[in-house]
Amino acid sequence: MRVDGKAFTTIWADKATASVTVIDQTRLPHHFELISIADVEAAGRAIKTMQVRGAPLIGITAAYGVALAMRADPSDDNLERACGLLKATRPTAVNLQWALDSMRRRLAPMPPPERFDAAFNQAAQMARDDIALCEAIGRHGLGLIKEIAARKPRGASVNILTHCNAGWLATVDWGTATAPIYKAQEAGLEIHVFVDETRPRNQGAALTAWELGQHGVPHTVIVDNAGGHLMQHCEIDLVIVGTDRTTATGDVCNKIGTYLKALAASDNHVPFYVAAPSPSIDFSISDGLAEIPIEIRAQEEVSHILGLGADGDIHKVRLIPQGSGALNPAFDVTPARLVTGLITERGVIAASREALAKAFPERIRA
Repeated sequence: MRVDGKAFTTIWADKATASVTVIDQTRLPHHFELISIADVEAAGRAIKTMQVRGAPLIGITAAYGVALAMRADPSDDNLERACGLLKATRPTAVNLQWALDSMRRRLAPMPPPERFDAAFNQAAQMARDDIALCEAIGRHGLGLIKEIAARKPRGASVNILTHCNAGWLATVDWGTATAPIYKAQEAGLEIHVFVDETRPRNQGAALTAWELGQHGVPHTVIVDNAGGHLMQHCEIDLVIVGTDRTTATGDVCNKIGTYLKALAASDNHVPFYVAAPSPSIDFSISDGLAEIPIEIRAQEEVSHILGLGADGDIHKVRLIPQGSGALNPAFDVTPARLVTGLITERGVIAASREALAKAFPERIRA
């Protein structure tokens, strides 16, 4: 994807120098800054403080974190320590556990002196695979947008609602929910994206709007509570969101507020799709409400907000009264019955156990 016309991915690495570079997403949209990750502790901090975020990117960053740990100390004890440190950073997104399990399976049988090289190569391959998965999701999702465009009057845009940031900033490249949007733009289709601000961290307003703007995609930022109103007035043609964890039965855990969008979409007969790469699918669980741990984040994210001051720097200001508490669940679960379909790298499928098992039979056997 592009920043000021220059091609970027969200993460890149140099094995020769054992360096990993990422975009600091806590500084966007007002400042574009890069940070270097030199060890597993720095990788953990970057994930926990959300300098990197989004389920796919969290997984890739963790994989590189393991590689950096193996450079410092390739012992069995340090492999387990690194995986434990990284696993504790964010509990909800399944990509984190998937990436750590993949690294552990690859490295554990190897002699310690071989682990750094193998770990770095494995992380790099996972990053390449993530790009391919997202590009495939874009191709399959493009068909949905084309179908709607064919029914619209000539020159009318296809209006798409997004929630939070499931864009290229949440992956290595392309994004999940935004991949079909970028493919539609490449295909010359008229599109317009309504971007949920997505409180409390405003990742829609800060990140999705920024990256769409960098690519010249027409978009409008709306408050989270406006989506239902727009659907009632037939101003939304479809909803595409991402996922942090999708169960074997098609329940979808995603950024808080996704469930409310799905309810509004169902009530107004608006198609509600989830862009779901296979590493975000957890075939070990069936009931999203009962089995997915929901991260409860700091009250300060609700009580305060970040913004650009007149001095050109980013400042934090308080929104709620002193003494008022705040509850900050970061995710909610949308039942499969409210999901029109899952856009995966293997096609658009139903949000059901049968469809998921058919699309990914090797994951069931695993």
